[in-house]
This record gives sequence, C-alpha cells and structure tokens, in this order.
Amino acid sequence: MKNNILVIGGMGKTGRKVVEQLKTQNYPVRIGSRRASIPFDWNDETTWGKALEGIEKMYITYQPDLAVPGALDSIEALIKQAKRSGVKKAVLLSGKGEREAELCEQVVIHSGMDYTIVRASWFMQNFSESFFLDPIIAGHVALPKAEAKVPYVNTDDIAAVVVAALTNEEHNGQLYELTGPRVLTFEEVVQEIAKQADREIQFTPISMDAYVNMLKQANVPDDYIWLINYLFTEVLDAKGNNMITGDIEKVLGRKPKDFSQYAKETASTGVWNSVASGVL
Repeated sequence: MKNNILVIGGMGKTGRKVVEQLKTQNYPVRIGSRRASIPFDWNDETTWGKALEGIEKMYITYQPDLAVPGALDSIEALIKQAKRSGVKKAVLLSGKGEREAELCEQVVIHSGMDYTIVRASWFMQNFSESFFLDPIIAGHVALPKAEAKVPYVNTDDIAAVVVAALTNEEHNGQLYELTGPRVLTFEEVVQEIAKQADREIQFTPISMDAYVNMLKQANVPDDYIWLINYLFTEVLDAKGNNMITGDIEKVLGRKPKDFSQYAKETASTGVWNSVASGVL
C-alpha cells in the first residue's frame, strides 16, 4: 500500500515537480497550498490539521526561505501538529550555507519522526522563475558579489532526490547536500544564457549598497530586500558553499544536470525573450 503524501508548497519551484513525479509513480498526493482544495497556509495554523489529516509522509518547503524571521517557530509548530496527526516522516528542503535554516533542520532531526534533510545550493531556475528573470529579459543584469562561484542545482534534480527520500526508507536519517556539477560566477551564467537565448545581455558588477538601493527604487518589499541582502552577504560567503558534492549521483545513480543543459532547455521555451514586466 502506497503512503499518502502531503507536498507543502506543491505549486512552487520544487514542489510542483515533486507532485508530478509522485503522481507518475501512482502515489496518493495532497498539494499543500493556499489555493488547494484542502488549503494549507503557513500564516494560518488553523488550516494545518485538515491538510495533515490521513497523511503519512510530508515534504516541507517554507516560503520565502527558512532564514527569515518566524520560520523556526513555524517549523516547530508544524512538526508538533504533524506528530499529533500521525505523520511518520518529514523531508525538509533546506538551504546550503544558511545557519538559520540549520536550526530548522534540527527541529526535524530531533522530532522523533523519520526524516531526510535536503540542503540545496542556489537554484538554476532562479534565472527563469524568480528574481533574476526580469533583468535578463531587459538585457542588463547588475549584481553584487560578481566574484562568487556557485554550484547551481537544477530543481528537476532536487525533486527527484526528494521523491526518492519520500518513497524509499533507505534515505531515512540522511542529510544530502545538492549541487550542480560545476561552479559559475554571475557573469558566466549571464554569458551562457545570452548564448543559448541568442541575444545580447550585459552584466555589470555593482556594490551591495547599490543593489539594495536599486531594489528599493523598484518598490521591492522590505522583507524581500532583507532576504536578498541575507542571501548575498551571508550565504554566498559561507564557508564551503562553493564546494561541489556527489550527493545527487549518490541518490539517483546519475550525474546532476549541468547549467548548459538547463540554459538550452529553458531558452527553447522563449522565457528569456519575453517582454520585461518592469520588476527587478
């Protein structure tokens, strides 16, 4: 008998792919989202009990990030509710190099439930589904920390590891750090995207202060600016955050997707040749 699985963030970058893969394998899946038929809202604990009813395993993604203030309290409360509801296993999506996220990991690790921790490097999809997209469409990307080298990981690979962790007991008690097969600077990323999209895209290194001011001028919300500032100043500089791991190959028995493959696949969708929406 296959377990009932709740995917919190089941319409998000990794969650929707986890849902697709689980459904392909005929697992009963419940999407945890404010828009789902049985809603789950991180900001409304009264929705949690119903969403967790009858669930045996769950995948946890926290929006916008486990590093933000309040995330730890929410994870603690969710784990308590999940245990009361009879959930047996939790798979947590965490961030590589995020000290605050590691506190959330500890809550899951010491919950008494079976668990798998999935620590991911920065997503390749940040350049096609998130905050780097509009500057790419506009043809001019200005970012701080130009020298930072990041082993970007594909959300397809993250989802595949999560599905393996949810459906195979051999991954219980494991902590996996997921990276792509090589490190890239922001300029190298932009060059690769420009090549695959067959268009001109400029890259300009700027200071962190200049970037924050640019976000403010674009009327980006303060909490979002706080998170971006944290990711650039704390996470990119975290010791060992540019290290490549073999955990994807260890779990899946194949190498992770390379950024070039991601860029080629994404360019074919035309997303980088769309009309800019005017939001940084």
